[in-house]
Amino acid sequence: QKLQVFPALAVHMITVGEETGKLDEMLIKVAETYETNLQVALKRFVNLLEPFIILIMGSVVGFIVISMLLAIFSINEMPL
Repeated sequence: QKLQVFPALAVHMITVGEETGKLDEMLIKVAETYETNLQVALKRFVNLLEPFIILIMGSVVGFIVISMLLAIFSINEMPL
C-alpha cells in the first residue's frame, strides 16, 4: 500500500480477500475487473483510430488517382 505499485481498488479488494479468507476468489475478481477495463480502453482506442486510418487510406488512393490522371493529361499534351 505504501509503494502504490497496484491501484487502490486492487489493494482494497485483495485486503478484503485476505480478511475473509477468500483471497483466491478475490484475485480472480481483480483480474477480471482489470481485464474488462483493458478491453474497454482498447475498444475505445480502436474506435478513435479508425477515422484517422480511413483518412490516410483515402489520401493515398486520392494521390494515386491524381498522379495517374496527371500522367494521362501530360501524354495528351505531347506533340505528335
